[in-house]
Amino acid sequence: MASESRPKTVGELRESGYEPQTVKREIRKNLISKIRDNRELFPGVIGFGESVIPQLENAILAGQDIILLGERGQAKSRLIRRIADLLDDAVPAMDGCELNCDPAAPICSASPCEINDPERGDEIPVRWIGRDERYAEKLATPDISVADLIGEIDPIKVAEGRYLSDVRAIHYGLIPRTNRGIFCINELPDLSERIQVSLFNLMQERDVQIKGYRVMLPIDVMLVASANPEDYTNRGRIVTPLKDRYGAQIRTHYPRGLDDEIRIMEQEHTRFSDTNAAVTVPQYMKEVVAEVTALARRSPEINQRSGVSLRVSIANYETVLGSAFKRSLRLGETASPRMSDLPAMVASTNGKVEMESVEEGREFKVVDDLVRKAALNVFGRYYGAREFGAVLTRFEEGLTVEAGTDVPSSAYVESLPRMANMRELIERVEPSADPAAIASAVEFVLEGLHLNRRLNRDQTGGVTVFSG
Repeated sequence: MASESRPKTVGELRESGYEPQTVKREIRKNLISKIRDNRELFPGVIGFGESVIPQLENAILAGQDIILLGERGQAKSRLIRRIADLLDDAVPAMDGCELNCDPAAPICSASPCEINDPERGDEIPVRWIGRDERYAEKLATPDISVADLIGEIDPIKVAEGRYLSDVRAIHYGLIPRTNRGIFCINELPDLSERIQVSLFNLMQERDVQIKGYRVMLPIDVMLVASANPEDYTNRGRIVTPLKDRYGAQIRTHYPRGLDDEIRIMEQEHTRFSDTNAAVTVPQYMKEVVAEVTALARRSPEINQRSGVSLRVSIANYETVLGSAFKRSLRLGETASPRMSDLPAMVASTNGKVEMESVEEGREFKVVDDLVRKAALNVFGRYYGAREFGAVLTRFEEGLTVEAGTDVPSSAYVESLPRMANMRELIERVEPSADPAAIASAVEFVLEGLHLNRRLNRDQTGGVTVFSG
């Protein structure tokens, strides 16, 4: 319904034929519509199409509250926020009611909701609340109280003249204020057990009880939570009766293939128009960045209980782009990320992974080893070292090639004729004639041959020299 034609009063709403529905029925109805129309359900969420999303659809169709369980950086929060897209564009609520009461079925007795008032009746105004107002989330921290989530006596209202026995002296918490919406608790195990117990009634009987007041509010809210598996035994735990009240516990995961990891990197990295105009990224360089993360998730040197977040891939991708962009500024040319840009990823990887060893400086060697293994693996997908017989012969005859982050792209192009059939070989990964792309491909091949122990590599200041 267009905003200008929406009913403005309770009377107009009744005449429109409006019928109330619970938030779970509303979400379920919209999910059914999207499935029938074959529309995308959770845009921006990659890699869960055959695992997480089908389970989430089942839970929503069953009208269940949900826990998403997974390591850090697995898009749990994004997935939860996408559930809010299944809410209607707007729903009517009593104007002035802090609990978003449905005009057809108000749950509180505060003055704006007294729809049977003989003096006002059908003239009581109605406001329309959008889906943004119907979603709320709270990060579980040790300082959260029952008053924050459920409610408490408001001393200001008492000071204004209301009696303690007056229900209108209550200041409602986050959950009642999200009535007719979705409420998310991030990192649920971090919530103290005492606070978790306060959610029991809300989960089962669908109401909240506040202090000593004889008031039971039949709150209509969908509860969704996120948690890390390690939290069940480390920082905290979800008490068993509360876990029992959640209808579905869905396990998320990291991307199961490099293609999904790369799509996420490209989607999430910080986009600056000047960087995008000056830097082009070859596919094999994207694969190297993604492969570093994949290897880190299997490395015995890294604590796997805390996980290796997708933020590692995204930050590394941004760092490599930044290094290439800096070169374009210094040399006044377009740029493509090179193998010599990869050491910059140490800064963006450290701090996002937890090492098993506490040895000083160990993290630098671990990341360097991961980068080398990733480059070797990706090189092996495109080439075999035996293909470079003619090129290696030139190096054995005394050819040397200088490489590095500050070496101009033109220097690589000029060296191609001296490297036998190198131009034909790099066309497999880079058919472009762009000097920046050629420079990146040449470094990729030279580094791959070095890692296959077919070339020597000597580091002198900021310049790397490849020789036979």
